[in-house]
Amino acid sequence: MALRAAWAGSRLLLRRLRDVMAGSGSAQDRLNRIVGIIARDMVAEVCSIYARRAGDVIELFATEGLKSDAVHSVRFRFGEGIVGVVAATARPIALADAQSHPDFAFRPETGEQNYSSMLGVPVLRGGRVLGVLAIQNRTRREYAEEEIETLETVGMVVAELLAGGELVSVLEQQPTDGLGLAPLRLEGVRLSPGLAMGAAVLHQPAYLTGDPVAEDETVELQRLHEAIDAMHSALDGMIERYGSDQAGDHLDILRTYRMFAEDQGWIRRIREAIGTGLTAEAAVIRVQSDMRARMALVKDAYIQERLSDFEDLTGRLIQHLAGETAQQAARQRDLPEDAILVARNMGPADLLDYEDSQINGVVLEEGSAAAHVAIVAKALDIPVVGRITGAMTRIEPGDRLVVDGANGVCFVRPNDDFQRTFARSMALHAERKAAYARDAALPSVTKDGVPITLNMNAGLLIDLPHLREMGGAGIGLYRTEVPFMVRSEFPDVAAQERLYTAILEQSDGKPVVFRTLDIGGDKIPTYIQEMGEENPAMGWRAVRIGLDRPALLRAQLRALVQASSGRPLYVMFPMIAQTAEMIRARALVDIELERAVERGLPGPSLVRVGAMLEVPSLAYQLASLKRHVDFLSVGSNDLLQFLFASDRGNPKLDGRYDPLSPAMLGMLKSIAETCRTHEIELSLCGEMAGSPVDAMALIGLGYRTLSMNATAIGPVRALVRSIDAGAVTELIESHLQSGAHSLRSVLKSYAVDRGVQI
Repeated sequence: MALRAAWAGSRLLLRRLRDVMAGSGSAQDRLNRIVGIIARDMVAEVCSIYARRAGDVIELFATEGLKSDAVHSVRFRFGEGIVGVVAATARPIALADAQSHPDFAFRPETGEQNYSSMLGVPVLRGGRVLGVLAIQNRTRREYAEEEIETLETVGMVVAELLAGGELVSVLEQQPTDGLGLAPLRLEGVRLSPGLAMGAAVLHQPAYLTGDPVAEDETVELQRLHEAIDAMHSALDGMIERYGSDQAGDHLDILRTYRMFAEDQGWIRRIREAIGTGLTAEAAVIRVQSDMRARMALVKDAYIQERLSDFEDLTGRLIQHLAGETAQQAARQRDLPEDAILVARNMGPADLLDYEDSQINGVVLEEGSAAAHVAIVAKALDIPVVGRITGAMTRIEPGDRLVVDGANGVCFVRPNDDFQRTFARSMALHAERKAAYARDAALPSVTKDGVPITLNMNAGLLIDLPHLREMGGAGIGLYRTEVPFMVRSEFPDVAAQERLYTAILEQSDGKPVVFRTLDIGGDKIPTYIQEMGEENPAMGWRAVRIGLDRPALLRAQLRALVQASSGRPLYVMFPMIAQTAEMIRARALVDIELERAVERGLPGPSLVRVGAMLEVPSLAYQLASLKRHVDFLSVGSNDLLQFLFASDRGNPKLDGRYDPLSPAMLGMLKSIAETCRTHEIELSLCGEMAGSPVDAMALIGLGYRTLSMNATAIGPVRALVRSIDAGAVTELIESHLQSGAHSLRSVLKSYAVDRGVQI
């Protein structure tokens, strides 16, 4: 009852504010009347509205209760004072004794020494802080949750006034850099490789248009339910459309996204926001703004990517509330032929709303390589650069952009000479890709006759067409955890079997090495709760989880055995640190093979079981390991970080230790020699394999099977066909005891002198 009464009061307040918004007078006059109404309705002696100015400054624009001379003269920097902290964190602050708070900053010109308690909330629009709304009382007052909710809802109305451009000119925020001889260089991270040039199109989040105050709660709830049903139907249609020719994990991502659209917690919060007096559109945006503010400090990558999916859904739901489908809206966009999308973040369906032929590239303020939108962009061969701070405010619609996806860089407003130079680079890049495609059928053999097997790494069904295009010999590493990461629960045996069957069917009869689930570390699915380790990369992950949770591992092995009916089965266990772990893991394979025989199921035509050598300790157990493995694959990424005790996710250590250091090359040489002695089949499937210079060193060390990303196969094949393996071996042998930080410069110089293609 108390909650319903609070909502009723909130609706009355919103209607009074709506009348003021629709009334006559300047924006400043309306703002002055608004603070008076809020103060009276919320029984506060003071109500103040602060607006954001350029340079992350919050300025007092209107007040009821403080000295009038303080208006437009009192300012706080973001993080300064209670108001500045609210602006910086985008979170409400309620204090019974504000002046005792360590962040309190006294401004004598305001006269606020007479007031004790304070409640401040951010004024948000599209997830961006436009200002701060605050009330104060003379007495100590414990502000209730309902009062905080009400003031946040009122902030929705204030946001529209602050965003209108009458109070703070939009010119104040326009970029001034990147307009000289040199373009503005914005550095981010690579999410999808490639080169692109074109005109910026801002993919705007859904903003509130029209009156945010509802006339009839029942009508708004009905509109919401109808829009949700329409959105679900449209997503089902998208799933059907893309499922016809791009099945598998591409489709799995859309299905996961569709599942988010049914999230009952999200829908319930929208209903509650409607109950406070907002229209359905305003309620949707209010919930999303609150979600973004509350999750801004959460570092978990999976949660951040799920938030981007919900932001995509917010815009999609508002489009349906407005009576148009997302697809219709996309078709109506007047896009340039060479559009480059610029967005804070995007969900996968948002990108698929555009015709991929219209989109040259994507620039994001957020995002990660594991984000759904990045996975889909790679499938569509669209370059994406992410984590570019301030992209939405520093790039204007129509700006010329140059996107270098391979190096994670975006150039803004380049001059004509820069564009001509980059166009030549794009042309050369296209020529090289075409040449690699033409050479895909050529044998991968060195000049002195050493055959090198080039396999492909994969993690999604949409990767598989590249196996044929690039002429890969097979899939040396299939990362089975990628489909697990986009699901909210562990997929059952039947679902896994369907996936693995599709992979084998689309591999053209070439071998596929399935790596069992490698979760933990930086890959934590929501259905595994026992995480939160201080050092996750060296903690409970990969085969350690599988052996401690044998039901999970056996379910995956069972699905692999059943999917491999009549075909060879190659399965590889990650993070093996000792022979005893390999013995236990292989025993689980044998159990599932025996189970299939007992049930009369056709088994694999051949079974080969291997281990990944990522932990240095395993390199000293190869003599005992040989009886329990059919092959071994070096994971150079983890081996490097464990060898040097160097966290590869720590930016302060980025590049500190080179894989071409004598220490790393010495260990790799020892592994190759020991495997030859014990007749263990050996490959390497880390990032080293895909770098031509590193691949040259590996061949010189005796590695004859390399597995890499599809785009690297062409360049590495060209490298292989241009080197003399024996000569490279002699070169490396002569420098292994040099004590140098790295042999990279030595190898590069050798390649240049002898015309080796690197």
